[in-house]
Amino acid sequence: MMPKTAISSNDVQLFQCLGGIRQLVETQHVKAWLLDQFGVLHDGKQTYPGAISTLEKLAATRAKMVVISNSSRRACVTVDKLRSLGFDPSLFVGAITSGELTHQYLQRRDDDWFAALGRSCIHITWSDRGAISLEGLDLKVVENVEEAEFILVHGTEALGAPLASAIPKKLEDLEKILEKCADRELPMVVANPDYVTVEARALSIMPGTLAAKYEQLGGKVKWMGKPYKIIYESAMAMAGEDASNCVAVGDSLHHDIKGANATGIQSVFVTGGVHAADLGLGSFGEIASESAIHALASKHEAYPSYVVPAFVW
Repeated sequence: MMPKTAISSNDVQLFQCLGGIRQLVETQHVKAWLLDQFGVLHDGKQTYPGAISTLEKLAATRAKMVVISNSSRRACVTVDKLRSLGFDPSLFVGAITSGELTHQYLQRRDDDWFAALGRSCIHITWSDRGAISLEGLDLKVVENVEEAEFILVHGTEALGAPLASAIPKKLEDLEKILEKCADRELPMVVANPDYVTVEARALSIMPGTLAAKYEQLGGKVKWMGKPYKIIYESAMAMAGEDASNCVAVGDSLHHDIKGANATGIQSVFVTGGVHAADLGLGSFGEIASESAIHALASKHEAYPSYVVPAFVW
């Protein structure tokens, strides 16, 4: 079930197009910036032009910056990734990821929904990207659906195995496993709600695609990340600020902007990320037409406060 947005299609907020974020910094008293990573700061392989210098200029204003990502990996892995791409981790207050939230909730089990899950799970994870560790969660990974109590989805490439490395699987094979899980009415936890992500200007299938498929089969899904309030509330707590003092920056209307709308946070839509092809953009920094942005925002029922071609000053 999608989160309700504070802005309806009958009350569409008009966005302001900017060349970069400087004007926003100079005219709005933003205390905390909640920054998506893929499609905003980097494409998974290389840093976007101007991203590092923009962060440095933001830091000079004493603004707090939190990375808020639907990555299925732990927050420390995201910080290491940013460091490897040339970012200075000290510029950020911290990072919160869908994978981190999932780990914390599975570990604490102080939430009724998670407390009822059981310990045996079908684990859908990564293969080429590297499997996700479940260390410290006291979970039993099983391959037989009949032995499982729930499904844990971190990736879209492999099936976790109890005594060996993850077994690579095609997407259609994983979907067949999900059909069996749906027959048993197993609940699912998805540690990355993204449908696709930007990787070196190409789009890759993400776990949210499998979760959406599972819901179509009648399965119940716990979405641990954007566009749901749970991850925004965690990011705001990390920054020590409420919604009125924050702005969220992202490239996905469905996840970043819709989530900001639902949480009551101002948002900046970066057009050169996951929606670049939708907007007819072929190169970095290219300006999208306002009519195309309006149409796409209406389609996704996600309404940004500001629009920029890239995360630049």
